[in-house]
Amino acid sequence: MKRDGHIHTPFCPHGTEDTLQSYIEEALRQGFTRLTFTEHAPLPSGFTDSTPTKDSGMKLSDLDAYFSALQQAREEYRTDIDIQIGLEVDYIEGFEQETAAFLNEYGPLLDDSILSVHFLKYQSNWHCLDYSADLFGEMIEIFGSIAAIYSRYFETVHRSVQADLGRFKPKRIGHLTLVHKFQRRFPCKEDFSEEIEAILKTIKANDYEIDLNGAGLMKPLCLEAYPSPKIAQRAKEMGIALVYGSDAHQAKDIGQGYESMLPAFFHESKSPVKEK
Repeated sequence: MKRDGHIHTPFCPHGTEDTLQSYIEEALRQGFTRLTFTEHAPLPSGFTDSTPTKDSGMKLSDLDAYFSALQQAREEYRTDIDIQIGLEVDYIEGFEQETAAFLNEYGPLLDDSILSVHFLKYQSNWHCLDYSADLFGEMIEIFGSIAAIYSRYFETVHRSVQADLGRFKPKRIGHLTLVHKFQRRFPCKEDFSEEIEAILKTIKANDYEIDLNGAGLMKPLCLEAYPSPKIAQRAKEMGIALVYGSDAHQAKDIGQGYESMLPAFFHESKSPVKEK
């Protein structure tokens, strides 16, 4: 099975207007047999998007149309490819209850989902670490050092894995090393192997999966998958499932990085089972 488990859609407010059909047709051209569309879920109730463009998540009012469009696409292509309906859910420290409430309402409609960290809390504010290199540079001034951002990131990812978000909590952890996105401009000399090992052990203990994300390979200031090959290899040794994700925000991104990453890393997860 050739699977892409992390794909965005025209419902992404910071993506493109490429149609669902264009994503699917490109996936078919490349020989994929299963796709999970994982649009950015609406941000938690009460949370204010800190990005300049305020476009990190889908509008709550678009959810019904999103689910309807995917159900229609799944029916249209039912004999050609397995289409799964999912979301990429933000873990935002301090908004666990709101996130759990959202998942309790919409979780029954999901076949698959991803839990990701994009926002880091510092004092009473949240900062989006992957918006741009310039904003990451500003975060260095706020947090005090590059290492402080890395430390806070891995701490927050670990919190996300441990968090009680209810029975519909996503079982796949998104782009585990997203903090590396601007590493060629802002290299970090500190070693976070112990922190990453602790995260992997918690992922294993919970029988979660890892998003093996090809997008970082395409980012000129990263040029590395999320997570890096070394971390992916360690996860594989621990028996953690790694699911390839293009993190495509336009149809031509389908399959990005796939050929560059060892196919041996592409573990297939269990067939999704919705909890009643």
